[in-house]
Amino acid sequence: MGLRLKFNLVLIGVFAIGLAACAALSHQLLHDNARAEVERNARLMMETALAIRAYTVSQIKPHLDPLLSEQFLPQTVPAYAATETINELRKNHPEYAYKEATLNPTNPRDRASDWETDIVTSFRNAEDTKELTGVRETPTGRHMYIARPIKITNPACLACHNTAATAPPTMVKVYGEANGFGWKLNEIIGAQVVSVPMTLPVTNADRAFNTFMLSLLGVFVFVMVALNLMLEWLIIRPVARLSAAADQISTGDFSVPEFRDSGKDEVSVLGASFNRMRRSLETAMRMIDS
Repeated sequence: MGLRLKFNLVLIGVFAIGLAACAALSHQLLHDNARAEVERNARLMMETALAIRAYTVSQIKPHLDPLLSEQFLPQTVPAYAATETINELRKNHPEYAYKEATLNPTNPRDRASDWETDIVTSFRNAEDTKELTGVRETPTGRHMYIARPIKITNPACLACHNTAATAPPTMVKVYGEANGFGWKLNEIIGAQVVSVPMTLPVTNADRAFNTFMLSLLGVFVFVMVALNLMLEWLIIRPVARLSAAADQISTGDFSVPEFRDSGKDEVSVLGASFNRMRRSLETAMRMIDS
């Protein structure tokens, strides 16, 4: 096995180990960053919905409540305002979702689906839980969701959701008497659920990972070629000349010129030692012949 082959095998082995470690670390880091980006987007969306709810309660509802006896205006309902505003956003970004999933909603569109019902049940079973996050598979890919419980803490809410008899007649006329009643104070009746797609951030992370690994591989190839050229010029060729000269001298042929290298590296030192040995051997052979 030649010196160049040994050198390249060691170099490839070291690089393979380093590449595997680097791949594992960078892949995990990029995907963690992608997940963090998705989570930031989901939390921003959740905070936006909460801000819309607060704005509706403080600045819209007081102006529209006097009209409630004549006509029910869903715009006074914080959940309706938040859902409608997010739906405007979803016209350009349909993959994002916001829903105030309720087990017994007034508006049928807010009724919790099967997986949303599981989330509401989890909040009911552990009332100290303030937030749940997770990832679920959908027909459009993986989505991260963030959910927070909807709990009746304001007695004023029961004015519309206690019984149909005590609810505003204009609201009952719009939604009927079958849904949205029987709520109780301090009861968890649903969950605010934000769903954000993970496909694009994960795809970007994979693209960045592939680009990084290909770049690293390209750098390795360049370094390997450069090192092989240096190995050829600085070590292999000088050693090959020394080996050929030693082979000729071993047969008694002293016509081989001396090794000439003015450097101070190990190969030059080896050449100088070889020249001294050659001269000594040549002198000894002359003395024997005489």
